[in-house]
Amino acid sequence: MIVIKNILLFIFMLTLIVSLHELGHLIAAKIFGVYCKEYSIGMGPKIYSHKGKETEFCIRAFPIGGFVAMAGDDENSLETKVDTTDIPVERTLNGIARWKRVIIMLAGIFMNMVLALIIYSLIILYNGSYTVGSKPQISSIMEDYPAEKAGLKTGDIITKIGFNDMSISPEDYFEIIDFTSAYNGEGSWTVEVERDGEKLTFELIPEYLEDEQRYVIGIGFDNIATEVKSVNILNCWYYGFKYLVFIIKFTFTQFVSIFRTMNISSFSGPVGIYTTVSEVSAMGLYYYAQLIALISVNVGILNALPLPIFDGGRVLILLIEMLIGHELPRKTQEIIMTASVALLLMLLIFVTYNDISRLIGG
Repeated sequence: MIVIKNILLFIFMLTLIVSLHELGHLIAAKIFGVYCKEYSIGMGPKIYSHKGKETEFCIRAFPIGGFVAMAGDDENSLETKVDTTDIPVERTLNGIARWKRVIIMLAGIFMNMVLALIIYSLIILYNGSYTVGSKPQISSIMEDYPAEKAGLKTGDIITKIGFNDMSISPEDYFEIIDFTSAYNGEGSWTVEVERDGEKLTFELIPEYLEDEQRYVIGIGFDNIATEVKSVNILNCWYYGFKYLVFIIKFTFTQFVSIFRTMNISSFSGPVGIYTTVSEVSAMGLYYYAQLIALISVNVGILNALPLPIFDGGRVLILLIEMLIGHELPRKTQEIIMTASVALLLMLLIFVTYNDISRLIGG
């Protein structure tokens, strides 16, 4: 029974994220007059359909994925190729201005962020308050800990902190806590501080506390400066957006680190995501909702990557065409697209293998 529940929660999460992503493409396409033959949730054979004014809304048998069949979108017609014989060229994707096509491509990513914003805002509203941390100024240094040994002092303001090719410029100490929680014990930390108007940089290796099961460097912040904001239905969106921006920056930094180091073992495929859903759903709806928001942000950022199989890659091609003033040769586009699909399939196979290996090994 628990397995069935976890499978349903997994399917619901992916369906919600993908269907809203595709809905973004659909809405933007319709705003610019592009003919959309079908908006589909799921893949495979149709099990339900409803014909609107001109678009058919479908649910398909396999509830993972989805698509919008737009006129002229030959590169991305996963299930339904649109016959453009009787469709005016200005109602096809290739018949509208490139800047409009860019907006259509980015609309899916935008919807992923909107979903995350709604969830984070409602979570903050449920909590009833939002804690704003003090500025990241060190108020205490613990004796014989890495911070003291490296030369950090009370009064230093942390302007940048990083490890494993990831870094942030924190606005408050909560961002430091959230960021450093991702440290896995490999490599050293680089801490940049401002001291008496001067920028100083320190290298240190955190110490692992067995009883607390976390890494520390031995610094403290002034909690007196912490401010708890009262939240209501009006201002929860502001604080939700503030938190979303931090999550986007942090997630983007992780993506950059993964591709710079080629440590793609950090990626999780469907098996890994299902395992995470199973673990988080056992903790309750509150944590399950947070996971949906986080996965939605990850999907949005992944789609922004400059690979032609993703929205970001198609935007990059459009921007190049806008710069050179003409369309890239069809053969070149096909080669790039084929290479991207092959790369994506290899990545999917690799992360799925890693997921299964972790399950067997763990």
